[in-house]
Amino acid sequence: MSEMNRIWRLRKRPVGDITDDVLSFEEESIPEPSDGEFLFRLNYLSLDPTNLIWMRDIDQYMPPVELNAPMRGVVCGTVLKSHHPDYPEGAIVGGIGVWADYQIGTPQSVNSMGDTGPIPVVDAFSTFAVVGPTAYFGLLHIGEPKEGDTVVVSAAAGAVGSIVGQIAKIKGCRVVGLAGTNEKCGWIKDDLGFDVAINYRTEDVPKALAAACPHGIDVYFDNVGGKILDACLNLMNFKGRIPTCGLISQYTATEPVPGPFNYEMIVMQRLRVQGFIVLDFAERYPEAIAALSQWMAEGKITVRTEIVDHLENALQTLKKLFTGANTGKLIIRVKDV
Repeated sequence: MSEMNRIWRLRKRPVGDITDDVLSFEEESIPEPSDGEFLFRLNYLSLDPTNLIWMRDIDQYMPPVELNAPMRGVVCGTVLKSHHPDYPEGAIVGGIGVWADYQIGTPQSVNSMGDTGPIPVVDAFSTFAVVGPTAYFGLLHIGEPKEGDTVVVSAAAGAVGSIVGQIAKIKGCRVVGLAGTNEKCGWIKDDLGFDVAINYRTEDVPKALAAACPHGIDVYFDNVGGKILDACLNLMNFKGRIPTCGLISQYTATEPVPGPFNYEMIVMQRLRVQGFIVLDFAERYPEAIAALSQWMAEGKITVRTEIVDHLENALQTLKKLFTGANTGKLIIRVKDV
């Protein structure tokens, strides 16, 4: 074990884009677990758009990270020292932790990942911890797609969107995805099976969507908000559903963001627009993991994980989420299991 613990701390609230002075990377002593706790070493750190939300002092679904506190993150690690009978040394755990090599866990913050079978731990963590259940419950519980429906997915080459589109195809839907590069569009169409891919940076999105959805949109899985939401609202079918997973186009805005110009379509078409976070479905995680595992084993779902080595690269890598530079799930690897 290293004699020191490397840790990222929040030093400044971000305004607009994340800057280098928002977090500091430091060395501290390794903490000792008390009764009912355990010490685990970080193996993998999930990087997610919600990291930026947690940095900001705004109303959100859990308390923001306090200034000077360790940066919060979704983590996977190996137990090194334990004072809890259910978490023996060597157990692999996953849940909410911090950006640090060594950290204290409790049953309230992390859970045992158990045996992941033929799926490597890093793939199980990257898919099952957050993004897979988010796609599963957001689409199937809120979007309620039916065979033959047209489903549109924004940020379709992202970690959540890429899985949403594949689940929609499994359910017999026509799937249209929006992504920001030709390479990403090729991936979701040629490799993942989307019916249509639209490059929102180079194409006229309202025209491209109208051409791709001649019979309208039944489900729009919204990861971005903004102009793409507006374009989709204008094409929604009667009693269409809009699961609202994220608004990444707005997270770095420094001025108030205009509301949707086609907001009236919610009334005219009796739409259901529902925001959610995956923690809303925490008790049903086993259902999602079982289904996703089966689909992955059958080759019906393909995931792409972009792994970046070394904890010190976490801040710079996180920025990629807000520039569209990543494809699939972003993971920091500290030490393989």
